[in-house]
Amino acid sequence: MTAIGWVYAAALLLMAVYGFNMWLMALLAARLWLRRPPPAAPPAAPDRDWPAVLVQLPLCNERFVAERLLEAVAALDYPRERLIIQVLDDSTDDTSSLLRARVAQFRARGVRMEYLHRLQRGGFKAGALAAGLAAQPEGDLVAIFDADFVPAPDFLRRAVPFFDGRPRLGMLQTRWEHLNADHDLLTQAQALALDAFFGAEQVVRSHYGLFMNFNGSGGLWRRAAIADAGGWDGGTLAEDLDLSYRAQLKGWRFAYTPDVPAPAELPTTLSAFKRQQFRWAKGSLQVARKVGWQLLTAPGESLWRKWSGVLHLTGYVPHALMILSLLLSLPIVLLEHGQTPLRWGLMGLAGFGPILLGLVAQLALRPDWPRRITRYPALLLLGIGLALTNTQALIQAALGTRTEFLRTPKGPPGRGGANYSVPLDWTTWGETFLAFYALVTGMLALQLAPPLAPMAFIYALGFGFTAGLGFWQADRGEQRKAARDPR
Repeated sequence: MTAIGWVYAAALLLMAVYGFNMWLMALLAARLWLRRPPPAAPPAAPDRDWPAVLVQLPLCNERFVAERLLEAVAALDYPRERLIIQVLDDSTDDTSSLLRARVAQFRARGVRMEYLHRLQRGGFKAGALAAGLAAQPEGDLVAIFDADFVPAPDFLRRAVPFFDGRPRLGMLQTRWEHLNADHDLLTQAQALALDAFFGAEQVVRSHYGLFMNFNGSGGLWRRAAIADAGGWDGGTLAEDLDLSYRAQLKGWRFAYTPDVPAPAELPTTLSAFKRQQFRWAKGSLQVARKVGWQLLTAPGESLWRKWSGVLHLTGYVPHALMILSLLLSLPIVLLEHGQTPLRWGLMGLAGFGPILLGLVAQLALRPDWPRRITRYPALLLLGIGLALTNTQALIQAALGTRTEFLRTPKGPPGRGGANYSVPLDWTTWGETFLAFYALVTGMLALQLAPPLAPMAFIYALGFGFTAGLGFWQADRGEQRKAARDPR
């Protein structure tokens, strides 16, 4: 076998490692789901001394959803004297004037709401959160909501009691729910992916005490844990993941509850979703480079906890392995006739790991799961099609390339925020090339290496799906622009 064959086999083997880890997560989640009692009813407000809570709202150019967030947070059912709300505004458009006016209105109604506007976005979201903490010393607990979230009035009363009697609990993450999951096929696929994470993987990580992370929104921090871990740091694009690992390596424990939902809006355009995924992929590998050695050498940590943490931090690496295996597949077909030292059945079995994880999550979360799982082909194609964007992000992270924190444009369901659109980039053309490359490989594999043909055709469909969707949405955007300005 040639060197190309061995590199190809190594890429497949590494992908299988991540796939079988998903199998493990799915089986553990299923075990917990089968043993889990029905969710308890929301606790009645007891006569107790509620801790002071600082609610931070980091915002930047969010004119379409900012008012909705402020209204939801102002309506939180929590003792007024124990609740402080911070609007952390880094906007450079008319969102700032809108927010100033709304904050003044809420203050006149007796809501303790503060407005902080930074002229320079130093540290981006992490910098805004850190500035807010420095400006407001009150608040034993810190709740954080991104612009597209709409917490229910009882959110704090249901979440805060998790900290009772647990002095080393540094963070509680709640389950992301979706305001616009049925908007179109793209949001349906995103909802399935997030459900797999919040309905299964986070449950396993929390129950078994594995490394987990604050997901950037819809969670509460113990302020002492933030300070002990060194505070927010804008040195990576995943400030939430970075602080999470630093805090856990300091001995703080994290928890997750699926019973407290935090509704949020999903990106409605592929370009916006790709920007979000790029940031998450690059940020996760940046954090892996930053804390990886400390994780591997941490005293007192079990091997399983360390191993799980490594796979967690490098969870986007399979996307780069997908690109590598696809590019090598054509030489493998032509030179090796598909011969590798791996068994194709084993590789195929590993590939069902993410699907099984998602199925378990749907069974646990959704009474209408039979209808929802019919959408899985769209998620499969989307997951493949995102590989090029995420590989670009991983390469930049590996090379230490610094880029600006680019927000994910959001708009209220049905409107989409057209003025905040993300332009078409080179990856759409790259996906077109990869779709054609995979199609040619599949056609040749039918004759020379039949075991490789199915995967090649699946890759062709995946990259073709994202490329087609990208061009279609870009064309619709141009049509809307022309309708607004017929000149």
